[in-house]
Amino acid sequence: MFTKNDIPNTPAHNTPPPLIEVSGTHREMGRQIGEAAREQVQHSVANARVLIDAAYDNLELTWQGAQIQSRKYLPFAEERYPQYVDEMRGIAEGANVAFDDIVTLNAMEAVTMDALHLTRCTSMAVNDDRTADGHVLAAHNEDWIPEDENDVFVISARPDKEPPFLAMTYGGLLPNVGFNAFGIAQLIDSVYPSDSRIGIPRLVVARAVLSSHRISGAIGRTLVQHRAAGYNHLLVHESGEMYSIEVSARKFEILYAHDGYMVHTNHYLDPQMKLVEKDPEELLSSRVRYFRASRLLKQNSQHSIKSLQSIQKDHVNIPNSICNHNIAGLDPLDREKTISALVIDLTAREMHITWGNPCQNAYHTYHLNA
Repeated sequence: MFTKNDIPNTPAHNTPPPLIEVSGTHREMGRQIGEAAREQVQHSVANARVLIDAAYDNLELTWQGAQIQSRKYLPFAEERYPQYVDEMRGIAEGANVAFDDIVTLNAMEAVTMDALHLTRCTSMAVNDDRTADGHVLAAHNEDWIPEDENDVFVISARPDKEPPFLAMTYGGLLPNVGFNAFGIAQLIDSVYPSDSRIGIPRLVVARAVLSSHRISGAIGRTLVQHRAAGYNHLLVHESGEMYSIEVSARKFEILYAHDGYMVHTNHYLDPQMKLVEKDPEELLSSRVRYFRASRLLKQNSQHSIKSLQSIQKDHVNIPNSICNHNIAGLDPLDREKTISALVIDLTAREMHITWGNPCQNAYHTYHLNA
């Protein structure tokens, strides 16, 4: 059994994740992101190429092939959400990378990751009924390949025609995990439906949720027509309303938090959604994390930012624990780790975030000044 000080491949970061402040049109915001995070964006494109090459035996797909596949999704995104395609164009321009590369990054789950079951995120939330100070809290561990850990940053955005928001992202990905000035937070977890199709990439769908003015609007955006597949979107409103929207390309279910808390990982919970789950037997660690986080949340009726951070550091079932670790470091398709953990205090409009595993790295606080 490892202690937190001797877990291999767990880098410590001595600085907070970079904060990038952007404003203006979507093209301008994208360009500002690309310019400020040029190194991170270029690095994430290079990492994605390496990942595709390493997975060739499984996917029989080259980077050029991934670009060709990704282009098929672009018209659907252009038709419904041209503003977020403009953001991608701006990111490419600002970072001096090909637009095709940014499109491929933002559609890559659709063309590759469903086959690889790479992502293992954990999300949870508690409302004012279960917190000591009456605040509404949402927490998320972002699990991904370790090479992209250095590409994590926080975006504070003031779009011209949409609500200001604060979000975590990395590399050339559109921002999606965060909250906006209307008191709506979104946490996303990959799920694996069998009905995926060419359509609007789910990262574009998730980006749109951050533009919501009302919780019903946020829910509606997760269910947009012609979506390629789906995430679980754990949506939290400042009033304490909490929903998990389990989505596939053609189906959805809305789960409600009746007991003041909610947990979701990477498998479907609703019986009807389980019918479209691909390879459920490969999602056992997701179930372990779900039950573990649920138990830990239930044990306390007076949660705080600190208590949620403690759950985020949990190592039961290590390396595939809530605090996920890349211990073996060998198989390119089984090396994901927690590259960032965050707790959103929706009431205070704050994000407390680590750069890297929360067991080894400090939380830093960012405010949405809207």
